Amino acid sequence: MNPVGEKMTSQTAPAPPASLSPAEAGVVLRYVARQPILDAAGRLYAYELLFRNGPETAFRGDVEVASRTMLDNTVVFGLDSLTGGYPAFFNCTLEVLTGSFVELLPPPLTVLEVLETVEPTPELIEACCRLKSRGYRIALDDFVWAPRFEPLIEIADYIKVDFLLSGPADRQSLLQRLRGKRIRLLAEKVETEQQFQQARAEGFTLFQGYYFCRPTLLSRRSVPANTVEYFHILQRLQEQPLDLKDLCPLIKRDAALTYRLLRLVNSPLYPHRDEIRSIRSAILTVGEVAFRHLATLVITSELAASSSGELIRMALVRARFCELAAAQLRLDPTEQYLLGMFSLLPAMLRTPAEEAVAMLPLRSGIREALVGCPTPERMALSWIEAFELADWPQCDALAARHGVPANHLQSTAEQAIAWAQSILQSVR
Repeated sequence: MNPVGEKMTSQTAPAPPASLSPAEAGVVLRYVARQPILDAAGRLYAYELLFRNGPETAFRGDVEVASRTMLDNTVVFGLDSLTGGYPAFFNCTLEVLTGSFVELLPPPLTVLEVLETVEPTPELIEACCRLKSRGYRIALDDFVWAPRFEPLIEIADYIKVDFLLSGPADRQSLLQRLRGKRIRLLAEKVETEQQFQQARAEGFTLFQGYYFCRPTLLSRRSVPANTVEYFHILQRLQEQPLDLKDLCPLIKRDAALTYRLLRLVNSPLYPHRDEIRSIRSAILTVGEVAFRHLATLVITSELAASSSGELIRMALVRARFCELAAAQLRLDPTEQYLLGMFSLLPAMLRTPAEEAVAMLPLRSGIREALVGCPTPERMALSWIEAFELADWPQCDALAARHGVPANHLQSTAEQAIAWAQSILQSVR
């Protein structure tokens, strides 16, 4: 593999991760902070739901991860139980707004806040128009006027103004620019009676801040994820159309995904007359597209909590490579996919290979391959392991031993890497 191997880069043949996060075990607590939004008469109008890492009063962490996790937490808690039927304001990054996960929320109860850090690109404006056409309302968070925001102003239902950072002159200028537009102004970070009265006098009709109420922290136990089943489900999600006969038993065995599916199907987003009596009927109720979005969101959320992102990427590459190489090696593609995916299960679960394999419903040849035995089923996995280490002589030797051209296997590896990257990009 010498001439071709010399062209390899660190991107093409990544080294194994230096350290791996330990898998979390048992029941996990999830946290959501809820702050009321009031009207001028002091009546409850809506809540803003805020992500929290734990039982602390403020958020510290990655905004992108927080936005995605907040969507999953909403499914866990149930939007109706979080807000009691009042609208909910959610902080949204560009990735969340342009993705599909946000559509798991019911439009009549959902206000999507475009964060102040998000630039009004054509992609963002198109996404906001699409979401608004589906019944979602749009809010502009911590808004400061600039000409480039004009297209977003035309879409917005609410504009939120930080009362601590803005001065009376700035707010008056903004109000003049918005005159005649059907936009409700929300004064946030209102901390005193004087600020509240001033905001009312200036024309604000909605109010939020410590003067009324600090965010209330809510927590709920998350149903533990059955990590092993997720790899089966990930494979089934690639099928078009979904094979519910094979998929439903997998969903049924995973408490975390089943719980979220039932929470979703019983939400206001899917008002139905018939009682849901099975996993199959729940999937049919929400539809294949929504179910794929939900399942992918749950799986990546749970796996990301217990494993590094690089580990998940490597598992996807191995699975796809083994599946594609199966035809050249006269092996079963389905078994090979599982072999590649499960080969990193010991690292994900932080358990010895023998213990991890004992949990898997696989035939003996695949089990032996997973614990390192040089069975015929292990050829593709051994090659991709050597490839990850840039051990080109070993790659050449394995290819020659099994009568497969080395350049064919390298091409297959490149296809697998591209496929894994596309999967991860789609779920982000």
